[in-house]
Amino acid sequence: MCGIFACYNYQGNVEDFRQHALYLSKKIRHRGPDWSGCVIGNSSILAHERLAIVGVDTGAQPLVSDDNNLILCVNGEIYNHKQLRANLKNTYEFKTYSDCEVILHMYKEMDKDLINHLDGMFSFVLLDKNRNRVIAARDPIGITTLYYGWDSKMPGTVYFASELKALNEDCDKILAFPPGHVYDSDTGETTRWFNPSWWDASQVPTSPVDLKILRDALETAVRKRLMAEVPYGVLLSGGLDSSLIASIAARETKKIAADDPDYDERKDRCNPERITDTFYYYAGGASLWSQLHSFSIGLPGSPDLIAARDVADHLQTTHHEYTFTIQEALDAVSDVIYHLETYDVTTIRASTPMYLLSRKIKATSVKMVLSGEGADEVFGGYLYFHYAPDGKSLHEETVSRVKNLHTSDCLRANKSTMAWGLEARVPFLDKQFLQVAMSIDPNDKKPRQGRIEKHILRKAFDTSDDPSAKPYLPDHVLWRQKEQFSDGVGYSWIDTLKKVAENKVTDDEFAASPWTKDPPTTKEAYMYRVMFEQWYPQDACAASYPR
Repeated sequence: MCGIFACYNYQGNVEDFRQHALYLSKKIRHRGPDWSGCVIGNSSILAHERLAIVGVDTGAQPLVSDDNNLILCVNGEIYNHKQLRANLKNTYEFKTYSDCEVILHMYKEMDKDLINHLDGMFSFVLLDKNRNRVIAARDPIGITTLYYGWDSKMPGTVYFASELKALNEDCDKILAFPPGHVYDSDTGETTRWFNPSWWDASQVPTSPVDLKILRDALETAVRKRLMAEVPYGVLLSGGLDSSLIASIAARETKKIAADDPDYDERKDRCNPERITDTFYYYAGGASLWSQLHSFSIGLPGSPDLIAARDVADHLQTTHHEYTFTIQEALDAVSDVIYHLETYDVTTIRASTPMYLLSRKIKATSVKMVLSGEGADEVFGGYLYFHYAPDGKSLHEETVSRVKNLHTSDCLRANKSTMAWGLEARVPFLDKQFLQVAMSIDPNDKKPRQGRIEKHILRKAFDTSDDPSAKPYLPDHVLWRQKEQFSDGVGYSWIDTLKKVAENKVTDDEFAASPWTKDPPTTKEAYMYRVMFEQWYPQDACAASYPR
């Protein structure tokens, strides 16, 4: 994951604009602390802040084609880049080992249709100098973040950036770039490119669940996300979703180590007493060390810490447990809002512990983690799904929740981690896995008497009927009742936030709320909105809030 900034068709001297563009790009350098790049083409400028995960030594961006016609900035990971290279019709000389460079050559052969072939999480901006054309695109669900903006004084100029903070000084209109869409300057239109069969919620699937296909699809989704040449780990709350991802990742990490012919030689060079030495920059796709590293956080004695410790013991991960105080979390809230660029109450509550954890993880030299976002939306895992009157209603709600993940959990996972240059990958939102999971008869997903939420996901990884099989998780974890993340870190966290807001915001202030867009309905929401406005006072910032 990285940070991108671009300005297309700048109405002025673009060379003079360069220093200001670098200043705007620097605002998102936390997303890419490893290197910076900036390239001018015609009257456009593209800048990149790099977090090196794949092609560490050679993947600096912006990427420029051999004929200097195409300039590309990408934020994200293309998991099928090797297959895409092999499928190109013509022969090209690749300059890097980056997973992103293939997009340049695909554009030459497929134009915009290249996006349909990408498997990964990504936002990108590509400039075609000969045509003075820019295209920009965002991944299907919005795992990566992207915004675009306009300055009314410069009609015809379009700005793009990974975060709002790189646009708010120059743009008086800013929008969240919609997931699964592509912008083309030739038409000036933003159109949907991602159109899976399940997108139309009125078409209710009738295929019964195949537990083996479901299990295989999630294992494949995890496996491809171990593509890395840097230290990685998993976020582990001890709940079902993160525990399943950790279990699969632990198995796959051991397989990779076992298949590495140089494993023993490289292991001898590692000192297991230091985490930074227990990883090896292994170009085959994963770290050398056969034990996965897991990370959890909570208030002392919180449910998440206890549950995560239990899972880590079962999986034999190298586990890292961190605690925080209420005061440390309260002190971080304003910074969390700065990085999240939102005033949504639920997102801020849940993001603060994740933000604190990400800083701790970054200190260990880990640069990528797997996370469990998306399972509740896909499988109807929230407790209110018990009240769905029928399968059709449940399916419509799951589709709606998945479509809106970019406004909540995806935004939280991306910006909370990238605030510290840590990349989060989410296997449950894999394109192929979603195709499998969202095509299941919703009646198979529906909780009912005697059947816990996400029953089919749990059952898919339940090996209790096979004595010879190694359990993915202990039964008491596999069938554990769901905890909300913000509750699991410690129940006093949310209660304290409410009390602080009650004391900080007077009744008169709350009654005289000045906002007509998204007016706060609680004092806690009012408190967050004030903090948001302090960071982002421009009208365009609140208007950009993703919907």
